[in-house]
This record gives sequence, C-alpha cells and structure tokens, in this order.
Amino acid sequence: MRASATFGLPSGDERSLGHGDLIGRLSAAALRFDDPAISEAHALVSLRGGDLKLLALRGLFAIDGRPRQDAVLRPGLRISLSREIAITVVDLVLPDTVLGLQGDDLPLQPLGGAVSLVLGVRPSLRTRYQHDADAWLWWAETEWRLRVRGQVDRALEPGQPFQVNGRTFEATSMALNDAGEQPTRAAGGIQAPLTIRARFDTVHLLRERTPPLVLTGQSARILSELATVGVAIAWEAVAATVWSGDSVDSGELRRRWDIAMVRLRGKLRDAGIRPGLVRADGSGCFELVLAEGDVVVDET
Repeated sequence: MRASATFGLPSGDERSLGHGDLIGRLSAAALRFDDPAISEAHALVSLRGGDLKLLALRGLFAIDGRPRQDAVLRPGLRISLSREIAITVVDLVLPDTVLGLQGDDLPLQPLGGAVSLVLGVRPSLRTRYQHDADAWLWWAETEWRLRVRGQVDRALEPGQPFQVNGRTFEATSMALNDAGEQPTRAAGGIQAPLTIRARFDTVHLLRERTPPLVLTGQSARILSELATVGVAIAWEAVAATVWSGDSVDSGELRRRWDIAMVRLRGKLRDAGIRPGLVRADGSGCFELVLAEGDVVVDET
C-alpha cells in the first residue's frame, strides 16, 4: 500500500521512491548523487491530486530538453537532472489506497517511505529520518514497520492503535486521491491565513490556533527581503544584502544561499507552513507566494 516510482539510474541500477522522498546531493536524500551539478535538495517525489509527481526544489530538471519545475511521473519518462545525469521511470505503482497516520492532535496524512513522528505542542510527521524523534515508521519492501523509542520494532498494522508517550495514534487506509497534497492545503486540511511580520533580523509567522513560528538570522533576513520587495528578485540581490559584510566570491555566495534556502524551507515545513511560500522561478529569481488571506506587515 505505497505509491511509488521505480527509476532507472545511469549506473544501470534501479531505485524505488515514494511520496516525500528527496533526490539530491544531501546524505539524507533517498536518491543521492555525489555530483556538483546536482543541488543538495534537487527534487522531491510528491503525491498531488492522485498523481505521483516530481517537483523541482533547489535545481530544475529537463524533459525533452525543456526545463521543468514539475512533472507527472509516467513509465518511460526520461528526466535529465543535469547535462550528464538522467533517470528514467521504469515502473509506477499507484494503488487505490495508501497508508496514512492519524492520532491525538495529528490529522490524517499519508506516510512516505520513511517518516519520523515528533511530539511537542502538536505532533508532526517529518518526511525523513530524524534521530531525536519519538517514533519512526518506514516501508520495508513488503510491510510497514514501526519503532517507538525504547520499544521493540514491530509491523505497523492498519487499524491497530499504538501509543507514544501517552498519546494514541493509528494507521489507516486512505484513498489515493485524498492522499495527494494540494498546493493550498497543509496535510490534513486548508491552512489558515498567514500574517508575516517582517523585521529583518526576525520574522514572525502567525496563524490562528497555531503556535507562532519565529525565524531569526539568515532565514529571517531572506524572508524579510522577499516580503518587503513584493516581486520576484534575483537571488544575488537578496544574498548581497544578507551577507553584505562578507567578501566572498560568487561561488561561495551561491553555496551559502543554497544552504540557507534548504534550512528556511525545512523550518517552514516543520512548522506545517507550505514550503512553496518561497518560490524559485527557474531563472535565478525568487519571490514570496501569498495565498488568499495572507498578509505581510513590513516592520523592517
């Protein structure tokens, strides 16, 4: 019960990826390429409206020689991640239902290939392995597995509740169409409008009935610049402001920018805020994408 795409790799090997799996240069990527032409977080496999799609993150990919930011995965599709590295979809599995998880203060949401359950003010699922999480769930070729900190690993059975530090959770089947994330939705429902208070050195992101997210340092400065400019702007222009006191070449500046953007999007995702709030247009420009009801308050 897992939607997945099997990719043929340049080495001749094959690798199966599912919802939430990352392609990139990071060691945590589900499909890792140790190549400078591949970004740290290059692309993401994601369920969208019943389709399994590839979404560009830190780097574009190309299909038939044309740059793309997203593509519906189909058998036979050849995807160029760089000039030298291409992968091909050799198989696609789209079952009628997939496995999701819900529980105390956790709305129903689909499980990726390996996820971490983190408790706190409100529980959240992280689509990666996180060593300090409270529980982990992963697909082991033929079954889902569960590890609760301090307990023995076991099979994750749909409909069978389990507890983590006194909170109850349960895996359950969900229709594939319901499992697909929509751009305007957070996992489990429509996101409340955001109020973004930009103060340059800090940014406060506020939503009703949700703890505020307070960004500091480089994340705050980047988001403040994008929020106050209000239009798509070249990354170099923003980076020149964020690192104005440092004398570095363009290569080092780009490296810092890529790392800062991965961290910023990770903070947004961990707080349940859509990572697409910050969008790259594919030509070196970035912009803040506001949903209906979102408000920017310029306090810089």
